[in-house]
Parts: sequence; C-alpha cells; structure tokens
Amino acid sequence: MKSKQFVPSLLLTGLIIMLVTSPTRSEEIPSIRVYKNTTSGEADASSSQSTHLITKRETVEPIRQIRLVSQIEHPAQSARMLVQSPTPPNIPASEVVQVTSVKANPTAKGLEIILQTTKGEQLQLVNRTAGSNFIIDIPNAQLRLASGEAFTFRSEKPIAGVTQITVTNFDANTIRVTVIGEGSVPTVELFDSPNEGLIFSVAGAASSAQQQPQTQTTPEQQKPGNQAQPTQPSASGDQPIELVVTGEQDEYSVPNATTATKTDTPLRDIPQSIQVIPQQVIKDQQITRITDAARNVSGVSLQGGYGANTDNYVIRGFKQYNSLRNGFQAGDNYIDPNSVERVEVLKGPASVLYGQFEPGGVVNYVTKQPLATPYYASEFTVGSYSDYKSSIDISGPLTPDQKLLYRLNASYENFGSFIDFVHGQYFSISPVLSYKISDNTNLTLEYEHTAQNRTFYDGLLSIPQSFQVPISRFLGEPSADKFNVDSNAFYLTLDHTFSENLRLRTAFSAYFTTSDNNNVVRPDSLEANGQTVSRTLAGGAGSNQTFDLQNELISKFKTGSINHQLLLGLELGWQNVFYDYLRTAAPGINLFNPVYGAPLPTSFVDTAQQTESYTDTISIYLQDQVTLLSNLKLLVGGRYDFVSYNDRGTDLNDNGALAYRNNFYDEAFSPRVGLVYQPIKPISLYASYSESFVPNNTLSASQVALKPSRGTQYEAGIKTELFDGKLSATLAAYNISKTNVATTDPNPNNKDYSIAAGEVKSQGIEFDISGRILPGWNVIASFAHNDTYVSKDNNLPVGDRLVAVPRNTASFWTSYEIQSGSFKGLGFGGGLFFVGDVEANLPNNGVVLPSYVRTDASIFYKKENWRVGLNIKNLFDTTYYYSQGSYLRPGDPLSVLATISVQF
Repeated sequence: MKSKQFVPSLLLTGLIIMLVTSPTRSEEIPSIRVYKNTTSGEADASSSQSTHLITKRETVEPIRQIRLVSQIEHPAQSARMLVQSPTPPNIPASEVVQVTSVKANPTAKGLEIILQTTKGEQLQLVNRTAGSNFIIDIPNAQLRLASGEAFTFRSEKPIAGVTQITVTNFDANTIRVTVIGEGSVPTVELFDSPNEGLIFSVAGAASSAQQQPQTQTTPEQQKPGNQAQPTQPSASGDQPIELVVTGEQDEYSVPNATTATKTDTPLRDIPQSIQVIPQQVIKDQQITRITDAARNVSGVSLQGGYGANTDNYVIRGFKQYNSLRNGFQAGDNYIDPNSVERVEVLKGPASVLYGQFEPGGVVNYVTKQPLATPYYASEFTVGSYSDYKSSIDISGPLTPDQKLLYRLNASYENFGSFIDFVHGQYFSISPVLSYKISDNTNLTLEYEHTAQNRTFYDGLLSIPQSFQVPISRFLGEPSADKFNVDSNAFYLTLDHTFSENLRLRTAFSAYFTTSDNNNVVRPDSLEANGQTVSRTLAGGAGSNQTFDLQNELISKFKTGSINHQLLLGLELGWQNVFYDYLRTAAPGINLFNPVYGAPLPTSFVDTAQQTESYTDTISIYLQDQVTLLSNLKLLVGGRYDFVSYNDRGTDLNDNGALAYRNNFYDEAFSPRVGLVYQPIKPISLYASYSESFVPNNTLSASQVALKPSRGTQYEAGIKTELFDGKLSATLAAYNISKTNVATTDPNPNNKDYSIAAGEVKSQGIEFDISGRILPGWNVIASFAHNDTYVSKDNNLPVGDRLVAVPRNTASFWTSYEIQSGSFKGLGFGGGLFFVGDVEANLPNNGVVLPSYVRTDASIFYKKENWRVGLNIKNLFDTTYYYSQGSYLRPGDPLSVLATISVQF
C-alpha cells in the first residue's frame, strides 16, 4: 500500500477505535461509608459540622464519641469521614495516584503524618492489625517525588508508645503505612484534607491512656486529676516533641519507566528488558560523562565517538549512534550529567515507537523537571589532570498558586587529560518552565545549550604496535587540533487530559548543532618501516538542524472485563545535515619518538567536497497495553515509517560542480508483541517478539536502492521484586538476527556498489539487579554473555566476531551509609567493572583488546544539607582500551575526584 493511501486509512481506523471505545472508568472504586458528626445526632447533608475517619481496629467498634477535626492541630478547615473499604480489585497503573511528599508534625495529642497529594479523595484504604502493628494499605497510590523518583519515609521512635512509622511503596500500585506500637496497637485516626492530602493522626502513649477510659466509662465515673495531661509545645518552658525523621529515596531502584511504552508503566509489566540508572547512582559514582552510567547495565559497552567528543554505545552487539532525550532523538551529542534525572536503557528493537534504530536497543536520557517546592543545590568538583567543575540546580514555584514552576541546571567544566596536549572545557545550561494552564492542561518549555571547546583526539591506530607505546601518546598536532561544537535544543510539550480515560500529548523539538574541527591532523596507517604513522589534514565546518513533532492520544477503556490502554501516535520529522569534507596528505610522525611542529598543507588538494542531506519522516504507530487478567498482561503494537532521504555533494576544487546526487525512499512496518504472566505478585514471566529497521541509503550496480536492514528479536525472561519491592532483578535471554546488511558487490566490476546480502546474529543471556538490601545499603550489579558474529556475507569471513563486542561483561557497585550513632552520614562505596576481550577490526586480524577489570571506590560524609565525597576511579591503575573504528582509545588511568555539595 502506498504511503498516500496508508496514512489516511490508518488515521481513520484509529479515530473509529477512539469513537467506538468511548472512555469509561477502568475500575469501580469500592463504596465508602460516611458517618457525620452533628449536634442533633442525625446524618444531615446540610450540617456545617466537619466529618472525619476513624480507623482504630480491624473491626470498627460502634462510635460513641467523635472528636471534631478542629481538635487536631492541622490547617485543614474541613474533612470527610471515611472508614475501612473492602479489598479493592487490581488497580491499573494508569489510575495510580501520586503522593509527592510525606511530612511529620507534632501535635498536642502526639504526631500527624501528612501524605501530600491533590487527589486525596480518590485514594482507597484497607487497614488491619498484626500484633502491635497498625497497617494501612492504599492500593491505588505510589510515593513519587515531583521529579518522578520513588522514595520512602521512616520515623524512628517519634513519640512515646510508638517505636517506628514507615510509609513505603509496597508494590507498583500500593502504599503501605505501618505504625509499630510499643507493646500494644497504636491509636490512629485518618483525615482527608482537600488542601494537603491524607493526614494520619497518631496518638502518643499519654493520649492513648487518656482516650481509652473515655470509651469504656461515663463522665460521672471519671475523677478529676487522674487524667494524664499531654505535653504542649510552647515557649514557656515545656519541651516540644522530638522527632527523629528520615525521608529516604528508594535510591537504586526505580519501579516505573516510560521508554518502553511511552506511558508510565511498571517495569515488571513490560515484556522486554529495560534497566534504569537513577540519579543517586550517578551521584555516588561521580559520573562526569553520562555515558559512563551504562557501565552498570548488562549487555552494554562503550565505544569511542568522533574526536573523543562523544561516546557511542554497543548494545547486545550492535553499535548505536543515536540516543534519546525525553523520547526525542538526540544523536550522539554531549549530554550534561547535571541535567539528567535518570538513564533508561531499553534492550532490543525500539523501532516500534522510535523508528530508525539498530536492533540492540536504545538509551533514553530523562532530564530533571521543575519542582513544586523550592530547591537549591550547588556542587564543586576538583580532580586529577587539572579537572575542575562547578554546577547549580535550582527549582521551585514562580507564582504563589504554584501554577508556574521553573528549574535551572547549569555547569562549567575545565579539564586536562592524561593524553599529551589534550584539554578543553564544557559549558551547559538547561532552563525549564512548566505552566499549569488548568487542572487538565499543562505546558512545558525546555531549552538546553551546550558549548564544547576541546582538543580533537582520535586515539592510537588499531595495530599491535599501539600496545607498545604509552597510553598518553598523541599522534596529531598540538597547534592544529582544535574542535568546537555548539548545540541549542528547544522542547515544547502540551499535555491535556480530556477525562481520566482520555489524554492528548503534543510535543515539539528543534535541535541545532554547529561544529568546526579547525583543520585537524588525523593518523591514518603505519608505513612500511614499522615506525612512521602517515597522517591526513582534515577540516571543515558542519551543521545539523533537526525538527520533530509528536502527537499521541492515550485512551483507557474496557471490553467486558478486559482493560485497555491504547496509544495512537503520529510523528513528523525533518533533518538537514551539512558539512565540508576536506582532506589532504600531511607529514607523518614517528609512533615511538614523535616530533611535533611539522609544516602543514595550506590547501586541500586531495578531496574538497561540500555535502548536504535532507531526511523527511512520517510515522504512525499504534500500541495497546491489555490487562487480560490481573496477572496476565499483553502488549501489542506496530509502527509504519515513511522515510525520504536526499543527499548531494559538490566539488569545491571544481567550482562547485555536482559530484554526486542520491535519492532514497523507504517504507517499513515494525511490530512488537509481548506477554507477561505473574504467577505470584513478585514474579513476572515474559516473552516477546519485535522488529527494527535502519535504511541502507545505498545503491546496487543496477541503480536500485537497497531495502532497509531489518532486525528481528525473540526474548524471554523473568523479573522479580524482593524485600517488598526494594530490590528488583531481571534475567533475560535473547536471539537477534539482522538481515539485509549492505555488503560490497562481489562482482569485481561493481566494487563501488553494494548488495543487501549480509547477515549478523547476536544471542545471549543477561542478568541485572538493583535496589536496597537494608536501610542505607544499596547495590546495582549485572552480568552478560553475548555471542555476536557474521552469519552471512560476500567479503567478511562467516563466524568473525563484530568489532567492540565483548563476549562477557559484568559489573558490581555497592554503597553503604551509616544510619545512626556518632558516624551517622558516613558512607562508603566500591565497584568492579569487567569487560572481556574484544576484536579491534573486521575482518578479525588478530588485534584483540585484552579483557580488564576496573576497580572504583568512594567515601563520603553527609551532614544536614552538606555532602563531601572522594571518588577513586581505576584504583589499581589498570590499562585498558576502547575500540573506535580503526582507532584504539586508552581508558582513564588512576584518577581522583573530590566533591563538595550543598542543597537547601
């Protein structure tokens, strides 16, 4: 079907689906009994008296005396009475209410715990007792900061008679409030405040002793003077109640992600491996280059990027040149870690939602968003090789009604290097504005500017002799190798909720990059004498302009007892890339005894071309997340892409004459289907099938454009949650085939053309685990075995391993912070990162990068709002290398980073 026919047909189909399946509530909220306290003793809807909830025991006793809300010290003016509801059915993740903060305040009676949310009236409650514990489950809510991170609340011995109060995410849909009494079940009352959320009033030992006789005896039997009086906080000498409260984040475990489905979905419900590196891991490991975060993920290794300006990922054996920023393609450009909230790594094909991606997977950088409460943070780092970096992160409301929020991240880094003559500086600033137009509409505007000015550095050649020279060896020219890159990105997102079952998201991005490599000298090959490296003078400017518009309609509905969450998307993209390709021979340099300062050519006599390309993309995609049963979930979707690519080159040495022109057009359908079965709540068994595509953009000898390269993956695995969801693990096995790989035409007369005959395969097994073992003790670890090889080709030997793909990788990082006592706030961390040997060239020619283990360590101390830390990277000064095409990139030797930060 042609694109002109297909797009209207698919749009019409999507609209029909939306009209037929008119939004209805996905689940019915159980009924809630209401008791009103009136002066006449009758339930009167017109009564001005407040109502409130009493949940004191598993079985609610007849109420003989109800206190007014005004007797509890909190700012709410009114509340309504709720009592224990029946156990609710399984709640879809889409209806889960966000509790953004938990606060503790002393009262005359004891303590109140406030669960802050704007949707308190939607919360469902189930309470019970177990021994001396009073437990309340809220099975349609999650503790999530405004930034999206999960957290927990814990208060140790807050008041007399109570040993501990915890508020935690029990699972992906449930908040559990646990009040542990000292020898007896505590007295707990619950109030619903429209301004604050849910308020739990916990009575202290004195208050409980006072209240118990009131429900057992008459006033006449009470003797004045025998009642214990609660301590009143005042300035007249009475001591206020002392609270020992810690609000701690589930630092290494993130329960939900958006990259796999474009909706906020629990990881355990996704039939594909996806790992999340939260901000706390980035901080603990003092990651100064965001790509280093991927060391913690199985099946992911790093490969050096162009001129050491960027890094690329190798995921499940396939090099990925493109990454995402909040779901938009961001190329391999520099991303400042200071602006990143978390890194999400989706394993396997991502074309079903994002289009042109290699089948190994994709990395999505989720950036920091504005907060509703004021937040100010600053950090300064000094490290080895003259590395200095400072950053700020500030956020909060700009208006009293908190409708207009802002966030500003900015950083500056000036660095040297262990590589001779390599140095540079980075600057980044990322402001974000969020405006709540109405209760149902939100507008977000983001801008990010980055500027880089650094030495251009290729590395060493992929030859055996490179292992014989110091890793500091520089093969360019110090006077010439300057590389400048400026980028500006704009993002505008409009999110509108028509009803609780129908939502529209429209997002636009505009990305502009300019670069100038200022005539750099690049090493080419080793000459016949075995010592001299031939070099090329390369130069020219470049630019990239990318525009992307995403429109997504999300609908929740039911067909009988089956719940659906339907995503219908339309994406339009346009990209223009322009650069000068200037090359000419330059004087060589001795690999073992380099002498710099050779005179360089003043013109480019070998190659002087100006190239320009245009890419237009239209994509439509449809996805359905189906809850067949509470423990059986189906994910099915597909995307159709229409890609038009045009490029041309002109010869600058021939007065701009046309050197070449190419036009390509591709259509591709990328499906995905997956099933998740949860035999018990903490276990998810899953299996999935998915495809990917990447245009070849090349011609055969008969001048026919090659069809896109296609990837096909089969994956199965198991996901589990331990310690009440605080620790999560994933075990996955996969098999990927990539076909239609463009290879050189075997006909000697057609060596300048290609045929789509190549094929590569990747198969392996991966294991990831992350989360909290005990309070203060966090861990993140991984292991992967991968076998990636050429399975079919005209020129490459079948069975050869792909470049930069280790057969085995593993990582382990753990940190512990002392929770109490004189050394409270002191913490330690340490990790091991193992990468197996990799082939440096294809065809494999015997140049193998040896396996290595890198050891990192850290020590830090936190006191109130201050933190100081010392991170040691490559503790044992291990020598190791990355592979980058025809180059080798030495890894950093032993280095130290000292950091001081403050937030308030």
